[in-house]
Amino acid sequence: MENSSDCDDIGNEFRAKVNGSASISQVSLGSSQKSVSLSKMGSFTPSKMSDKSSLRRNRSYGNMLASGNSEAKVLVIYTGGTIGMMRNEKNALEPIQNALVKNIRRFPHMHDVEYAQQRFGTGASMAPLVLPFVENEPRRVIYTISEYDPLLDSSNMTINDWVRIAEDIRQSYEFFDGFVVLHGTDTLSYTASALSFMLENLGKTVIITGSQIPIFETRTDGKDNFTSALIIAGNYVIPEVSVFFGSKLYRGNRTIKVSSASLDAFDTPNVPCLANVGINVEVDYRLIFRPCTVNRFCVHSHLDENVGILRLFPSITTATIRAFLQPPMRGVVLQSFGAGNIPSNREDMLQALKDASQNGMIIVNCTQCTTGKSSNHFK
Repeated sequence: MENSSDCDDIGNEFRAKVNGSASISQVSLGSSQKSVSLSKMGSFTPSKMSDKSSLRRNRSYGNMLASGNSEAKVLVIYTGGTIGMMRNEKNALEPIQNALVKNIRRFPHMHDVEYAQQRFGTGASMAPLVLPFVENEPRRVIYTISEYDPLLDSSNMTINDWVRIAEDIRQSYEFFDGFVVLHGTDTLSYTASALSFMLENLGKTVIITGSQIPIFETRTDGKDNFTSALIIAGNYVIPEVSVFFGSKLYRGNRTIKVSSASLDAFDTPNVPCLANVGINVEVDYRLIFRPCTVNRFCVHSHLDENVGILRLFPSITTATIRAFLQPPMRGVVLQSFGAGNIPSNREDMLQALKDASQNGMIIVNCTQCTTGKSSNHFK
């Protein structure tokens, strides 16, 4: 992974279109792929949050909250996934372009029409969405949804899509207080992990979420996941990439999808959750990463595709291992048995791994177990 050459360029196009109280209207997002447009935002003026002044201790509920403006601006990047699907004429679920924002505007639990009209005017049909007031949260969340075209099935996502999401965050970083990415659940953990390393010196909250049931179904987990992610992104400074699902906020690069049927589809078996959402939002700030430098936020957009996962199993052949380790492969995550063990009586396997390492291959050993870790306690 290399530094992007334009790490210090924070959205020149945004800067050109957003100046003082100017409105944001059809601003292009994305670089290498098809551009995405933000909804017209009327008189909405984004604000910056100073890293030093954006935190305050709220003694009434003991949380570290974003302070200052009574409104928080959150950018929602809608990539696709089950959460936004709707039923077609055959009653089958499918992603429908431009339907999410249109329908959310008619949902009173997702959009406060009266507040939006007072804030942006009655004629501002394309104004940002406004989350209804939430008790015990200091800031009203105003959010804009940037929808990808086409909407993506997460099973089809590639490194290029991770770069696209990261670049969209980079371009809009100065103009929003937090970010929510709506994503399909199949590869959500991969995206969360990748973004956690791509977004360096992150000083704002980035949450990835989705749902097992579409948000417009009568019984759905989509509403709670989406609204909770918006509330946290707008009110809590958690400067890392996280995943919200099933009332819990998780560290993104430690998540795995543990169920294809449960509404508690994700977990971090080796790390406690960062926050629990019940009657109140309870954040464990002892676990939150804090920036250790004052370096400028930047994005690593050059990723190496020649990295793979090799999972050992009894009687795996040396030919299989050597074939996997052949160029252009440059890095391998070796999923071994138990506490990081490989067969001690397989000199052929050991030699294949040694040869690859001596030829410059980076090999990282980890356990196949859900909990625990690899160790060097055994010979």
